[in-house]
Amino acid sequence: MAIPEHLEATVRTLPTSPGCYLYYNAKNEVIYVGKAINLRNRVRSYFNPTTWVVTPKTGRLVKEIARIEFIVRGSELEALIQEAELIKHHRPHFNIRLKDDKRYPYLKVTWQDDFPTVTVTRRMEQDGARYYGPYSNAGAIYQTRDALRRMFPFLSCDRVITGQDKRACIYYDIKLCGGPCIGAVQRADYRATIQRLCDFVEGKTDTISQDLTQRMALAAENLQFERAAQYRDQLKAIHHITEKQRIVGSSATDQDVIAFSQDEGDTCVQVMFIRGGKLLGQEYFVLDGAEGEDEPAVIDAFLKRFYDEAAYVPPEVLLPAQIEEAFIIENWLKQRSGHNVKLSVSRSQADSDLLALAKTNATETLTSLKAQWAEDSHRQESVLKELQDALDLPKLPTRIECFDISNTQGTAIVAAMVTFVHGLPRKADYRRFNIRDIVGPNDFESMRQALTRRFQRWKEEKNKEKEGGTKSEVQNSKLKAQGSENWALLPDLLLIDGGKGQLGIAVEVLKAFDLLHVVPVVSLAKQNEEIFIPGKATSIMLPRASQAFYLVQRIRDEAHRYGIGTHRKQRQKIGMASKLHAIPGIGPQRRKRLLTQLGSYDGIVKASIEDLAKIVPLDVAKAIKAASD
Repeated sequence: MAIPEHLEATVRTLPTSPGCYLYYNAKNEVIYVGKAINLRNRVRSYFNPTTWVVTPKTGRLVKEIARIEFIVRGSELEALIQEAELIKHHRPHFNIRLKDDKRYPYLKVTWQDDFPTVTVTRRMEQDGARYYGPYSNAGAIYQTRDALRRMFPFLSCDRVITGQDKRACIYYDIKLCGGPCIGAVQRADYRATIQRLCDFVEGKTDTISQDLTQRMALAAENLQFERAAQYRDQLKAIHHITEKQRIVGSSATDQDVIAFSQDEGDTCVQVMFIRGGKLLGQEYFVLDGAEGEDEPAVIDAFLKRFYDEAAYVPPEVLLPAQIEEAFIIENWLKQRSGHNVKLSVSRSQADSDLLALAKTNATETLTSLKAQWAEDSHRQESVLKELQDALDLPKLPTRIECFDISNTQGTAIVAAMVTFVHGLPRKADYRRFNIRDIVGPNDFESMRQALTRRFQRWKEEKNKEKEGGTKSEVQNSKLKAQGSENWALLPDLLLIDGGKGQLGIAVEVLKAFDLLHVVPVVSLAKQNEEIFIPGKATSIMLPRASQAFYLVQRIRDEAHRYGIGTHRKQRQKIGMASKLHAIPGIGPQRRKRLLTQLGSYDGIVKASIEDLAKIVPLDVAKAIKAASD
């Protein structure tokens, strides 16, 4: 067992209880989160070299571990729930996870309202609404919402519904809203329509058809021919869609069928949603971190990621292979859904056919996605070539760094550096610089300081390489913590947000570091979107419809967005600090303690004298309350 010296004491003293373990790298980033029934035994198993032959990914992981933390839980189920939360929060590089750092969209029915509407959201809340999803394609969910609205008209305005409005909006005229605002539909009937919408999304189409048929007959009997026609049109729309749904089983049980496909390190999981024996729909999800993992490991990880976010868990989930943690995951899903959930493998030819269909769809989807990725990559290369030719750059601007200054009348000055690689944002390489010792609004000197600090980091990194590792371990770890390997990369194009003045500053800084003929630099002026190049008297105007122009604009806008966010936070801190500073008895240390423990100025104001007195002396606590009253 080859446990590194710096980890040996930690591993030896780990508890034998259930819980979660977190592996950190030298930059203090969480690179892996796991759970175990026995923490000590599980963590020790990672350091057995014989397992690295079977799973090379584990060997790569172990080489990066600089520190281990653990969290003891009361049971394996608690550990599983904790693991899901930690992975969602940290998104560790070595864990299998859903691709992208975004939340997937849901269809939300605001059932808690008297007159519910249907929206798209990326966050589920305990607010009484009904949620459906997640969906992997945001465009498709909006199309679904539009189709539902044509079948089951619903509100889209935020007006207070009294039924007394004199005039409805245009959506009532084009039959996309029932018009409750003018009393054209009563609350009970409107909610019945939304209930049918929910039933339709849940696959209960037979129930809806029966209900609508009865309502249509009753309306016709009462000579309400316009309402009967509305029910007839809804029936036609439902039949048009449901006749395309494939009947895949004789059982009325709801189930999800999961299969996946892998190709050259890329993994695509397909989930088919079967409701009442009909294939209601399907979604695909691309995974990160699944390269080299076996089938049970991929399935296990996907189940935890997907059903942690899913709005509905069916009674049965059909899997292509048995997983080791089936029992504990079933208990977790039961806790989440409120009913028993069975994780099944193929038991019949019908099950095998369903899994084969899901596998085929996963393979075809992955093939299509890879072709699309290749096309997108080629398109980005074409855009970069267009930019290279327009700016007469010595090589393709694969790596572009852009700088922007944000401040308000010279306060809370922040410089933002964003990095785009192959035309796409590389957020791990974004950096912010808090500008110091500059009085008043001075964009030129602020830009000088930011660029100087950026290229000073580059110089330090190059010096470290020349020294060949003679620095002390403490210095090395400090540089790693700052992400020094990123500072060592020079941009193929340095883009400055500003005009000739900012460009002149950038040229001076590059000269100071002997980089003027190494790093091409240009500036983009806001007023006319013109580009200035050193040594050229006239500016360049990229064609307004060109992709190169859109790319430059997008990079500049991203730098502004990134910088302004930090600037606003700095302004808030300054505002809180000044308010607290005016209270007698509060200096920097007490101010820091108050903000650390109570979170914000509002938290301090709302705290009781007793709570404040636990942090500062009683007389100071009373002064705070007196100042806030």
